[in-house]
Amino acid sequence: MTLLISHPSFLEHDTGDYHPERPDRLRAVIAALADEEFAGLRRLVAPEATIEQLTRVHPREYVDAILDIRPPPGELVHIDGDTVMSAGSANAARHAAGAVVAAVAGVLEGRARNAFAAVRPPGHHATPDVPGGFCLFNNVAIGARHAQAAFGLERVAIIDFDVHHGQGTQAVVELEPTLFYASTHQYPLYPGTGFVRDRGIAGNVANVPLAAGAGSLEFRTAWGERLLPALDGFAPELVIVSAGFDAHRRDPLAQLDVETEDFVWLTEELLAIADRHAQGRLVSVLEGGYDLAALAESVSTHVRALMAADAS
Repeated sequence: MTLLISHPSFLEHDTGDYHPERPDRLRAVIAALADEEFAGLRRLVAPEATIEQLTRVHPREYVDAILDIRPPPGELVHIDGDTVMSAGSANAARHAAGAVVAAVAGVLEGRARNAFAAVRPPGHHATPDVPGGFCLFNNVAIGARHAQAAFGLERVAIIDFDVHHGQGTQAVVELEPTLFYASTHQYPLYPGTGFVRDRGIAGNVANVPLAAGAGSLEFRTAWGERLLPALDGFAPELVIVSAGFDAHRRDPLAQLDVETEDFVWLTEELLAIADRHAQGRLVSVLEGGYDLAALAESVSTHVRALMAADAS
């Protein structure tokens, strides 16, 4: 079975007029997954992440500072030039992390083979002590740490195909040899990180920057020749995916030319590695994707691939 985990609070995270990371993104995803072909999904409402779960990645003072930002309804607080919090943001951020924790628990307890967490705000730019890039808590890192702390896993991999490098996730992984991080991303582009020379403490970080205009060939070559073999060699007991779909050729925030079919190909490749090493256990978490039609199409095909793996 494939889990779909989300929460109504994600629509209450108001980023203001004209902000690209807006509630309509999640509405487009949920509408696409309401189609009859997705009736077989097991749908769960995300719990709140506990303070203990959040502080496995973020210091307590950071967690308290984020959760204490609760402006009056209708007002916004700008954390930085791109990252905004409204009255509902702290609650949404806590449920976004909780969605990934619940997805991890679902697959590791055998209640599902894989899962998709349809969340916002996204998380992969949040370092342990600095928010940014629309992100408040690092959802995937919190999920990885939960897998280790609550279930005793020794090797957890985080795979990131968002068009922006997840410098927050890399900051968590690079000092911990029991974790693995691999990413393709456009460079130069925000946040200006993710170099080939970054290897982590135990060769557990692998980046392939892609130049503007790179498309299917470059994307598949990076994964097929460099990153997937590295992931296979790590032999993860759980695969967590930072599923950002903003490398799509129609996305307005970047200049890669990746097609929807490339995301399907990569999803199937990741599922095959999860089958070999992790009993098929894979948790996918929504990150970026800012063209609503391309996002809905990409998520639909991604989740369809997850469901097909569950049925096989």
